[in-house]
Amino acid sequence: MSKKLVFSGVQPTGNLHLGNYLGALKSFVSLQKKMDCLYCVVDLHAITTFQDPKELNSNILETTAAFLASGLDAKKSIIFNQSSVSGHAELAWILNCVCRVGWLNRMTQFKDKAGKDKEKASVGLYIYPNLMAADILLYKATHVPVGADQKQHLELSRDIAQKFNNDFKVDNFFPLPEPLIQKNISRIMSLRDGTKKMSKSEDSDYSRINLKDSADEIVKKIKKAKTDTDPITDNIKDYEKRPEALNLLSIYSELSEQEIQKTITEFAGKNFSFFKNQLSEKLVETISPIGSNIAKLLNDKKHLEDVLKKGTEKAYIIAEENLKKIREIVGFV
Repeated sequence: MSKKLVFSGVQPTGNLHLGNYLGALKSFVSLQKKMDCLYCVVDLHAITTFQDPKELNSNILETTAAFLASGLDAKKSIIFNQSSVSGHAELAWILNCVCRVGWLNRMTQFKDKAGKDKEKASVGLYIYPNLMAADILLYKATHVPVGADQKQHLELSRDIAQKFNNDFKVDNFFPLPEPLIQKNISRIMSLRDGTKKMSKSEDSDYSRINLKDSADEIVKKIKKAKTDTDPITDNIKDYEKRPEALNLLSIYSELSEQEIQKTITEFAGKNFSFFKNQLSEKLVETISPIGSNIAKLLNDKKHLEDVLKKGTEKAYIIAEENLKKIREIVGFV
């Protein structure tokens, strides 16, 4: 492996959508052309909240299919599921003993996910950031693609790595992983409420474009997507109080790989019914082939299992080599 190494993971909670593709999968594909990459289906993270075992099993394969259908190449990148490499759990325990309670208490995502009654949240959800640190440090990854909601966890990973290096007097044993933040990437919001992030947990299926949606479903969802009665203008400031309009324009810009200013200039003066037709075409062109590929891959589960098995074998070699050194450093016999 070369010096630069990327690690990232996606939770197998089923029904990946446009936000997952534009926010993560698309960049995964471009990164594998430039760096050595490990892409993990993080099933240990998924069980921080209860998962139906049959659904979890199915979702692991579906997420793997989404990886491949989006363009990840199992010959270029290591694709595997987290629970198949026991070193993730072993290192997570060691890092639990390095991380400080005060650091975890500052993690805002736990407060958001646990809600008002945090006493009923699982311990796993609380120490989730330490497992994320173990995922990254187990392979001595140097770069991690992150969105705004994971940046705090990556900063914690850096703090944990630094404390381990200092505590055990092993300078630079763990590299301090750098964030890879996509330039100008917009948060993809709900099609029903432009103030909420697009999510698979939202009740209405019309709130999101799923990667498995058919062309007809995509067109129908965009037609029903919430906008406002004002026309499209070419002044970006006009959209500060028009979240739904901004969201649709942002999606078009991301799919077209252009600045939003170029998009609003292109459609200035047009109404949203015209724009929605153009957006639907873009989405069908990009998402429909991915959905078709996912469906084909899910009909060949043995192939998906083989991809994960081969990826696990490659990941295990790297993980075990690093763990041997970590055990020696900690003092285990």
